[in-house]
Amino acid sequence: MKKITLIVAFIGMITLQSCSNNDNNIDNDTISEVFEYTNVNFLPNDYRVVLIYPHSILSSDMVLVYRLSGSFQGEDIWKLLPETYYFDDGTLDLRYDFDFTRFDAELHLEGFDLAGVTNVYKLNQIFRVVILPGYFGKNSKINFNDYKAVVKVLNINESKIIKVQQ
Repeated sequence: MKKITLIVAFIGMITLQSCSNNDNNIDNDTISEVFEYTNVNFLPNDYRVVLIYPHSILSSDMVLVYRLSGSFQGEDIWKLLPETYYFDDGTLDLRYDFDFTRFDAELHLEGFDLAGVTNVYKLNQIFRVVILPGYFGKNSKINFNDYKAVVKVLNINESKIIKVQQ
């Protein structure tokens, strides 16, 4: 009888140890990605552009969009959207903004006289769409305005950026 009790106790201990309910796990294997779109043109029809992702993203993912606004001492300057420009004469203003789905990001220009805005702001633009797992937005101390800080925290190598043909 002692042997049977010992066997049942041993089986019970193994069974109870294999069960766990840890709902506080962070999904650290979700992969962050960056998609780069070149030669993006905002045309007079409605000054909107749809950037289609190479694959759908999760509904919990967040999207950040950066525009290449220039360079300084050989370093690219990436600005987070929405991005607003106010001109000195006060007659023109321009704003890049976006919204997104699991399948694409729609970028659009806003302003009072978009037809009068120089083509430097409308043609041959370069954008990077950064896909963030949803848990990065909660209690995150990432400075999302700083593109380099974002890709560093996400451990994204420049060689891993996916170039998407528009």
